[in-house]
Amino acid sequence: MTPVLGPASRETPSLRTVVMTQAGYSGGADHHLHGLASTARSNRQPTELNKSPRLGSVQRMPIKLENVGIAVRDLEATIAFFTDLGLTVLGRDTVSGEWTDTAVGLDGNHANIAMLQTPDGNGRLELFEYIHPDAIETEPTRPNEIGMHRVAFSVDDIDEALEIAARHGCHPLRGVATYEDVYKLTYVRGPSGIIVMLAEELHKS
Repeated sequence: MTPVLGPASRETPSLRTVVMTQAGYSGGADHHLHGLASTARSNRQPTELNKSPRLGSVQRMPIKLENVGIAVRDLEATIAFFTDLGLTVLGRDTVSGEWTDTAVGLDGNHANIAMLQTPDGNGRLELFEYIHPDAIETEPTRPNEIGMHRVAFSVDDIDEALEIAARHGCHPLRGVATYEDVYKLTYVRGPSGIIVMLAEELHKS
């Protein structure tokens, strides 16, 4: 997502830059320019430093993000919400046994799970509905609470996405914002109180 904007050929800031600004990391024009510069640098060919497994005297191990796991109240309703938005179900299972107790740190761990994936294959959600122990109800997360509080998706049409969300009884926390005529974005309260950020790039290539 790097279209050209206007005669100055200004690169569109990445969704990450927009999110940092929305989250309160904006430091004015200098910070914004730094964010754009960082985006531009990330699009270049890797340098020798970036290709090296070592950073200074520290050995870096290979690592990649596999998925984001979310415990939900109603697995079927949550699957329906995300598949209507465009994700696909990769697989479903029921897990239990000593290995799951050890992995997650719960005695008698038993859950129904589903793995969902975005159409580009780059993003995955693993949804859990607990059979045992009982799921613990919590207050809906607020954006300024410490800890993971949302998942974010870019969409082609935010109005259509919001219509889909509304059919599931899910609505924006406040409204749809426009970031510098580049993105329209909003936070939606999704199933089980999950905050889902939706963003539409306004100047598509």
